[in-house]
Amino acid sequence: MPDLHSPAQPWIRSARYDGLLILAPPFLALLLVLALPAPYRSTAQMPLLAWVGLVVLIDVAHVYGTLFQTYFDPLRRQQRRTLLWVVPVGCYAAGVALHSLGGLVFWRALAYLAVFHFIRQQYGFLRLYGRHEAPARGSWLATALIYYATIYPLLYWHLSPGRNFTWFVEGEFVQYDWAAGRQLATVAYVGLIVAYSCRETLLWYRTRTLNVPRNLLLSGTLISWYAGIVWFNGDLAFTLLNVVSHGIPYLALVWNGGPTAKQAPHPGAAAPGLANMVWRCSWSWLCCLPI
Repeated sequence: MPDLHSPAQPWIRSARYDGLLILAPPFLALLLVLALPAPYRSTAQMPLLAWVGLVVLIDVAHVYGTLFQTYFDPLRRQQRRTLLWVVPVGCYAAGVALHSLGGLVFWRALAYLAVFHFIRQQYGFLRLYGRHEAPARGSWLATALIYYATIYPLLYWHLSPGRNFTWFVEGEFVQYDWAAGRQLATVAYVGLIVAYSCRETLLWYRTRTLNVPRNLLLSGTLISWYAGIVWFNGDLAFTLLNVVSHGIPYLALVWNGGPTAKQAPHPGAAAPGLANMVWRCSWSWLCCLPI
């Protein structure tokens, strides 16, 4: 068995911190969903207290957590002074323009932007947990799987009208009932999981090494997205798996200060780019646009 506390394991902070706050949330969320009364796993019912706890106290909180990496950081505030006021004004103007074209246009654009944000966060964590690994044959499988672990459930959602949950509002996603498309997407999903599992098994057999956090991240992503969208068909189940698995790990990363908070950057690593800062700021403000 791999040593979880070995320096070779690429923890962001520590096995305990990462394990509890970054990697465990999807698994804990699934246990909570399984413990729910049956109706909440298959209907559009959403208790008010659950909505407040999940959406306001976790999802909205993780959005405002971005402020600690931008406006509340004196160094970044000084370095990006112009950017930090241009971006929110520009995003507000873009939001007003979209809403002027119709409420559904605004919400559809926001929903697809949110989906992109959720997918890219999982890829970002994958890059963090693979930062010490040298390029190797077949390493692309991890990237392909982290993307398809999120894209497949979304494809299933798009090709299965009548789900009992929405991202924001009814009709936000373009949907079409296509059974053959769902089957093709499922075959690719299973094939990719099998291919990745075979590669990891072969690497373990040859080297007796295993990247524990990377594999836990991939497992949690597969579980939370599949269970929340494909397996269950309830608003509370979807929201619980979606929000807990996404919001808490991000808050933990912000709380820790990021992967470079306690270590010097790699000599060859590039400084955070303009596009990355724009994305962080724009997402924070887009989520807070008044309707």
